[in-house]
Amino acid sequence: MQTYIALLRAINVGGNSKIAMADLKAMLVDLGVDAPQTLLQTGNVVFQTAKSTCDKLEAKLEQALAERFELTTDVFVRTAEEWRHAIAANPFAKEAANDPSHLLIMPLKKAPTKQQVEDLQTAIHGREFVAAVGRELFIVYPDGIGRSKLTNKLIETRLAARGTGRNWNTALKLEQLAESVSG
Repeated sequence: MQTYIALLRAINVGGNSKIAMADLKAMLVDLGVDAPQTLLQTGNVVFQTAKSTCDKLEAKLEQALAERFELTTDVFVRTAEEWRHAIAANPFAKEAANDPSHLLIMPLKKAPTKQQVEDLQTAIHGREFVAAVGRELFIVYPDGIGRSKLTNKLIETRLAARGTGRNWNTALKLEQLAESVSG
């Protein structure tokens, strides 16, 4: 059995794409996964299943969400080990320690090129800054996300990849939950 973390994009945010976490867990059980556990109400799930590729699990979960809930959304899956490596690779350790709620990790569908990250950096007009490590983008919003011009749309356009963000506190809680599920 392998432990996975799945992040659903834009679930229960701003009254859109509502899904109860109990219903999400029930769907996962029906799909045959073991020990599904949710974190918060925004589509964070940790579960175990037979080894598979993250791409296959993403497609399977996206299809199940569409069929069961008529919900079209992206799902981002990482193994627990990949998530641990991403946490360890955080290039903004100071920000993680001092202001974790303004640091985001954004799993992406594909790794951006160096040029794409440079293009994104040149498009930033505020105090935000970014760095990519593999398929994860790390973003610091020193003044908060709410009024920032560094939006998901801008990020995804410049990187040519879909993504979903989680603040650093949530990222660490997901790591801990994955460890507890793994036993």
